[in-house]
Amino acid sequence: MLSGRLLLWAVCVVLLVALPAVVSALGQPFYIDLVRRIMILAIAAISLNLILGYGGLVSFGHAAYLGIGAYAVGILAFYGVTSGWLQWATAIGASALVAAAIGAVSIRASGIYFIMITLAFTQMLYYLGISLEVFGGDDGMRLKAKSDFGGLIDLRDPVAFYYLSLALMLVSVFLVYKLVNSRFGMVLRAAKSNEARTRAIGFSPYPYRLAAFVIAGAMCGLAGALYANHTGYLTPGFVSWQQSGDLMFMVILGGMASTAGPVLGTFVLLLVEELLKGWTEHWQVVLGPLLVLSVIFFRRGLAGMFYKPDA
Repeated sequence: MLSGRLLLWAVCVVLLVALPAVVSALGQPFYIDLVRRIMILAIAAISLNLILGYGGLVSFGHAAYLGIGAYAVGILAFYGVTSGWLQWATAIGASALVAAAIGAVSIRASGIYFIMITLAFTQMLYYLGISLEVFGGDDGMRLKAKSDFGGLIDLRDPVAFYYLSLALMLVSVFLVYKLVNSRFGMVLRAAKSNEARTRAIGFSPYPYRLAAFVIAGAMCGLAGALYANHTGYLTPGFVSWQQSGDLMFMVILGGMASTAGPVLGTFVLLLVEELLKGWTEHWQVVLGPLLVLSVIFFRRGLAGMFYKPDA
């Protein structure tokens, strides 16, 4: 089973590596940007899967860290700081700090209360973004310059940016895989399965859940830094609850608590969305029922067609 998974991953990676050369030869560079966007959002979905799939924390505010990471890059660029090292470190650090603050409060609650607290914090950040007129307010702002890594990698080159996004997505998959299969991950999954029994054997779920929450926030902040450079434009919509809902559905569609689930769900959702946009301007009317049917018929997500979830 494990060798089958590795073979499947290897085939997918080879296809992704070869894609820029293939689409350039066909004269379709648009697909480089499309798949790059998908891979960036897949990183955000992977981070959400850590707390949702493995930790059982239904956060309706995960897009907050996507927005914080994006605005960290945009605001620093606005003031003339274009160093990618500093921008991305700020994006990850700021997202981790905000996640620690939100998590310290919200994780003490559970169920619908946890959902509402995370949603409330996200809406606070959303309205904060709207109120900051100096950074465009509700209209958003244009990124003044892409992150500069001193010649190591040029994000203005779409192919180089594509391969960086691919590498970071694969690193995110590997890190989460190693994390959830460590002692830390075992406690996190045990708390999701039976919190009372986890406490009875001497493990308090709170610090483990908080640590996972912070790690997920930091990883999503990295996705935000990438996303700001990809779009070249930042809006408070990055932080909206709708964006959080999209990320959540990517995880559910692909398969919660599975290594490949968030990546598979993101690719399928956004590719189907792009396909429907080319067919009709009322694509959301078609996409909605398709998503409902996918949840009904694929209880374990799309990844469940290939193997059982990890937890």
